[in-house]
Amino acid sequence: MADYNALKELALSCGFSHVGDLDVDTIVVRPEVRESCAENKCRSYNKNWVCPPACGTLEECSEKIHKYKRGLILQTTGLLEDSLDYEAMMELADHHGKHMDQFSDKIHELFPDAMVIGDGQCRRCKICTYPDAPCRFPDKKSSSMEALGMVVSEVCADNGISYYYGPGTLTYVGCVLIE
Repeated sequence: MADYNALKELALSCGFSHVGDLDVDTIVVRPEVRESCAENKCRSYNKNWVCPPACGTLEECSEKIHKYKRGLILQTTGLLEDSLDYEAMMELADHHGKHMDQFSDKIHELFPDAMVIGDGQCRRCKICTYPDAPCRFPDKKSSSMEALGMVVSEVCADNGISYYYGPGTLTYVGCVLIE
């Protein structure tokens, strides 16, 4: 049985701004989220191992997710000068990605079967091997919450953790499923 208070402290020590409990039973995978992925607004659809369609069907994703019962929601929140502060958005995304990578490495030492779920596409390799060769780091890759069909704000709300921290803020969200 995991000591969730200790795991929250570990997550905060990796740089996350906010950490909350996650009840996996609250997670619903939604076809409309996957359909949004297929519109390819982020330009990652069908281009890497952690985005659709390579990350699996919604049914496969739901099955993987619901093998677990508990986990943590991990957030990195930052300030923007204005709603068009792209530089700060990218810097915050980079910080969140580094926090996720650091926490992923530590959590897998403690719980090798943990499922780490990030935001956006995988950042482990500069150029993904998809679809020509297997993933170089299959034990370190993580799909985004959206790629797996989750509405991020809904998962946060259903687990009692804020998603919006006020005007001029932006929050990136990931999670880890442990037990």
